[in-house]
Amino acid sequence: MILPVIMAGGSGTRLWPLSRTLYPKQFLSLTSESTMLQDTLQRLEKVEHQPPFIICNESHRFIVAEQLRKANLKHSGILLEPVGRNTAPAVALAALYANRNNNDPLLLVLAADHVINNTDAFAESIKNAIHLANNNHLVTFGIVPDKPEVGYGYIRKGNEIASNAYQVDAFVEKPNLDKAQHYIEDGHYLWNSGMFMFKASVFLKELEKFRPDILSACKASLEMPETDLDFIRLHQDNFRNCPDDSIDYAVMEKTDSAIVIPLDANWSDVGSWSSLWDISNKDSSGNFVRGDVIIDSSSRSYVYSQHRLVAAVGVEDLIIVETKDALLVAQRDQVQKVKNIVSKLKQAERSEHIQHREVFRPWGSHDTIAEGDRYQVKHVVIKPGQKTAIQVHHHRAEHWVVVSGTAKVYYDEKTYLVAENESTFIPIGVAHAIENPGKIPLEIIEVRSGVYLEEDDVIRISSSGAGY
Repeated sequence: MILPVIMAGGSGTRLWPLSRTLYPKQFLSLTSESTMLQDTLQRLEKVEHQPPFIICNESHRFIVAEQLRKANLKHSGILLEPVGRNTAPAVALAALYANRNNNDPLLLVLAADHVINNTDAFAESIKNAIHLANNNHLVTFGIVPDKPEVGYGYIRKGNEIASNAYQVDAFVEKPNLDKAQHYIEDGHYLWNSGMFMFKASVFLKELEKFRPDILSACKASLEMPETDLDFIRLHQDNFRNCPDDSIDYAVMEKTDSAIVIPLDANWSDVGSWSSLWDISNKDSSGNFVRGDVIIDSSSRSYVYSQHRLVAAVGVEDLIIVETKDALLVAQRDQVQKVKNIVSKLKQAERSEHIQHREVFRPWGSHDTIAEGDRYQVKHVVIKPGQKTAIQVHHHRAEHWVVVSGTAKVYYDEKTYLVAENESTFIPIGVAHAIENPGKIPLEIIEVRSGVYLEEDDVIRISSSGAGY
């Protein structure tokens, strides 16, 4: 049976400010009420398969687990990468782990951040690939192009070897506009989707042939995997030594067994704000709006508000995205340069490219609502039954005011309850934690004061919960 392998890593910098390093686009709800990860798993319902195997960054593990839980989605495990090493090592790890008992499943490799609107066509292409993959071919899915696109790589079709299946003649890098137009007119070119199907053993055999260094590093990383709940942890040092390479460069461009199946399913990798505008449902003036937005005399624009009222008058071909801590305004044909803004934020050592103002944790969330030189005010929400880690701060004191629910406070060796409209004070150097013993979310206002207020002023005494 098919084992879907869902690659949920990546930082998605081109969709800043919504997408951040610690909360990238695959975990956002961009095209439906579900997140892109949830949509990826739910569209597999029309294909018979084992519970999917998820690969993600260590820092995203609780986001993945929570989104799977919320959507009641089963899985075969969540493998955590301590660092990103591209798609070839990620799939090698999945193949090695899936093949450890000589099960040799068919791996269906999918990215967690793609949009596929025609799920029937998607399911039919997968079913057509099964016979080819079982016959030791490495199958990739090429998107039937509907326009000259310079943001995608291309695959040139070779001879047809089965109904709607072709030998791969060549993988082609992202072209300029003239070449892209030529590819469309030629009719033998498909967009490279980055989706694959093959036997675990066949992929490993080809990887050993062309990149034995990657395979060796991945085997060493999985020699003694640690399991923690649903998470599978690698040997960190061994994986850090693994070369960084994609499936295309490491295997698909070199193998003689590559087959491409054309897929016409209204697909997008949502690689930019303009591509998101392309696939969004727009009004008669070509505008897409979401959130608290009012527009007048405007056309062909994407306007997204997360936090406050956004009004646009007389604008054309703009991308306007507002979050709690950032506002992006860009010409729709210039959005590829958003990554330059992210680079400048990194150079300035600012945090807006790393995380949102509202930060999600396994136990709930915290949102900075005011700050100054020696104080920070946060709105903290703790889910029922959850608890933060027991921790100590050396440079800040904290004052907690309960505004909804009841808090169970751990203060050195003592525990006590704090009800609504009551407060408590945590001095510098005192071990503390907070728990929600109730049935409704616990909301507190936390006031931090001191000479140093950054998140790294913390010593965690226990890992129960997970601290700030």
